[in-house]
Amino acid sequence: MSEPIISIKNLRKNYGEKQVLKGIDLQINAGQVIGYIGPNGAGKSTTVKILIGLIPDFEGEIIIGGQRLHDNLLDIKRVIGYVPENAELYEVLTPMEYLEFVGKLQGMEQEQINHRSQAMLSQFGLKDVMNQRMDTFSKGMRQKVLLISGMIHNPQIIILDEPLSGLDANAVILVKEIISRLAQEGKTIFYCSHMMDVVEKVSDRIILINDGEIVADGSFTELQNNSGGTLEQIFAKLTGKGNIGDAAGAFINAFD
Repeated sequence: MSEPIISIKNLRKNYGEKQVLKGIDLQINAGQVIGYIGPNGAGKSTTVKILIGLIPDFEGEIIIGGQRLHDNLLDIKRVIGYVPENAELYEVLTPMEYLEFVGKLQGMEQEQINHRSQAMLSQFGLKDVMNQRMDTFSKGMRQKVLLISGMIHNPQIIILDEPLSGLDANAVILVKEIISRLAQEGKTIFYCSHMMDVVEKVSDRIILINDGEIVADGSFTELQNNSGGTLEQIFAKLTGKGNIGDAAGAFINAFD
């Protein structure tokens, strides 16, 4: 059996007195689409920031592509693509200029940057504005550029944090298909989102984290067999918010 592309052992992280991650253990194989979900404050963002090297001080061991994160951070960053939920694009640049900037940071050749940028922008319907400054772009248009910037260097691991934010329906369908095809090519997708219906459809393995600990790990079918219901219902049950109907009723009753 091949080694996992991502190995996380006893991952712990504190912010002062607050323990955010309480011993996360994960083995992720290449080609998996991981749906990493949990309520706000559960530790999702902290996990992601550790994986991409933004938080260097943590306890435990992380091995990515056979290399220890603490020892080979720059090499590991080259095989990871990251699309954050909120990112500041350089709005004075055009999409082509921004993608050239990102591509050069990744060590890509100019010809390759140009080819991939034009091809990818065209598929997202941005061909006609690829040389326009992004300060006039809608949120959805900026999100498309952000998605491309996270994948332009053809990374082995792609970490997506709410990647569909602001996208129109056709772009959402396209991103879902891209995720599926990348996984077929052996890429590993780490997908963080609060959109349970999308997570359910795109993920072949769902990891639910709550209060810094993994409370569920398996395919949607496996989670359903253990807990029953939709992913939203499973989420609510395992994160202590099972009486959603009662909460909604109490909210409405507040109008009385």
